[in-house]
This record gives sequence, C-alpha cells and structure tokens, in this order.
Amino acid sequence: MNKWAKSDARKRVLYRLIRILYTHSFGVACITHWRGGWIIIDAYLATHIWITTCLMCLLLAGLAILRSVRNLIATPMIILIDRPICVFQFPTRYNVNTRDWSLYLLDCAFSVGVVGTLVVFVWRGVWILFDIYLFPGNPKYSAVGSLAIGYLIVAVTFCLQPLMRYVCARLQGLIRLIAADAFLLLSFLGTVNVWRGIWNALDLWLLPDNLELSCWITHVGCFVFLVLLNCSNTILVRGVYIDAEEEEGKCVVFPCHYLRLFFKIEREKKQARRQKLLVGSQDFDGHCDVNGKDGENGAFLPHNTTTATIATDADSLA
Repeated sequence: MNKWAKSDARKRVLYRLIRILYTHSFGVACITHWRGGWIIIDAYLATHIWITTCLMCLLLAGLAILRSVRNLIATPMIILIDRPICVFQFPTRYNVNTRDWSLYLLDCAFSVGVVGTLVVFVWRGVWILFDIYLFPGNPKYSAVGSLAIGYLIVAVTFCLQPLMRYVCARLQGLIRLIAADAFLLLSFLGTVNVWRGIWNALDLWLLPDNLELSCWITHVGCFVFLVLLNCSNTILVRGVYIDAEEEEGKCVVFPCHYLRLFFKIEREKKQARRQKLLVGSQDFDGHCDVNGKDGENGAFLPHNTTTATIATDADSLA
C-alpha cells in the first residue's frame, strides 16, 4: 500500500478508495464491538451504582496489571492522519511476528477480546456514573456539564503535559508507571466527558424528532469531513499500547499534532517541487550556455540537497 500511495495517479486514487473503505469498515466493526459489550453489561448487571462502581474498579485494575491503561484515551487526546503506516498497521499486546500465525492470531484475539473488552467496560462504568450523578433529572444540564468538565480537564492535561514529561523522564520503575497511569486516567476522564457531552447534545438538539436522520447526518457528514481533513483514521481503535513503554517522558505525550504535521508535510512537498525544478535546470545547463545571472538563479537551493530527505508523509498525502 505504501508503494501504491507513491505511484501514478490512477493507483493513488485506487489506494485512497481502498483506504476509505477499509477505515469505514473497521470503524463499523469497532462500534459493534463496543455496542455489544455495553449492551451485555446493561442486560445482565443493569446500572446499579455499587455494581457499576465495583465492576469498573475491578476491570480498571485488570488494565493496570496488563499495563494497558493508556488504551482508554481517545479523541481529543489522539489525532492520527491517514498515512499507510497508521491506517494498515497497528500493534498487538505482545507484538508477535506474523510469521508465526498461530501465536499471532492468539495475540490478536487477546488484544481485542481481553484488552479491548476491558476498555469498553471501563468506559461504560465511568459513563454510567456520570449519568447517575451529573444532573440526572436534567438531560440538558447534564450534556452541557459534561462538555464543560471534559474540555476543562483536556485543557488542564495539556497544560500539565510538559511538567509530566519532565517528571516521567526522571522517574524509574514502578513509580514512573504509577505517575504515567495517573496522568492518563485524568486525561481519560476528560475524554469520556467530551464524548458524553457531544453525544447527549446531539440527541437533544440535532433533529430530536427524527433520530434516524440525525444519525445519518452525523455518520455520513462527519466521516466525509474527516476524510477531507485527511484524519479519518482517528475514529479507529488502534491496537494495544503499553503504559510507560517509551523512553524518558514520551509516555505521557499525546499524539495530536495535526496542524504541525500538516504544515510539515506541505513544507516538504514544496521543497520536493523546488528540488525537481533545480534538477531540471541543472540538466538544462549541461546542454546550453547561460549567462552569469542565470547561473546565479541555478544556485537557488544548496547543491547537496537530495530528494531522499523528503519524508514518507509527503509522498503518501500527495
């Protein structure tokens, strides 16, 4: 797929169509997984406060033991652009090599069936607790309250990120893991509230008398908009990541540099075009005489610049 993303225009169009279809199908699979687990818990354990709280704490402890707490966070803490390395590759819990198919399938099953299900159940527990405690008799206040709490926590976590990165870079072992998990849990609370607030607000104010049309508008319209923004990959559940696995303080850095990556890729595209123009002018100079002024124009870029420095991102988004 990476080769197709860099090939001729026809293959690039086909690659984009396959990527969009794959992302949409994968997204539907993720939603059905989440929805199924959520309904099963509702059907058998209801929404009793003590059952919900105890189950949530127990499953959260399971995620902590598996060092998988970071898998709880989602948008707006994570934004992924549509690159081949992001769309078609994602890690499993034990990163078993695909050459050993039996172990690889077991690893995938464990990643989805165990870690993924634990994430769904913990999300459900926190969501239901906010349903119970945050203006339970006033859905409008509850939705607006969740939005306010969620974005406030998101703002706080982003402000604390440099400090936590500094702290985690100087801690080791279990203390570092606990510090990273505590920070990730705070960001998780913000994530759940943002999702809950937006979800309930749409139910209340976007065509409340025609729920089916409201759902189609948000599903199709927003997915197309994400595709145009080149970040539809963000909607997917992207494998399993291990807590505090990265070196120094990178374990508490959220991958959400959309604008930074966008401008970086555009800059690299511009450099690639300029480099091609320079190479063309040098080839022309080899066959024709030029005056001094033309020769100076040929030195617009350093002669030691090579196209090999252009990152894959620019090629995949061209």
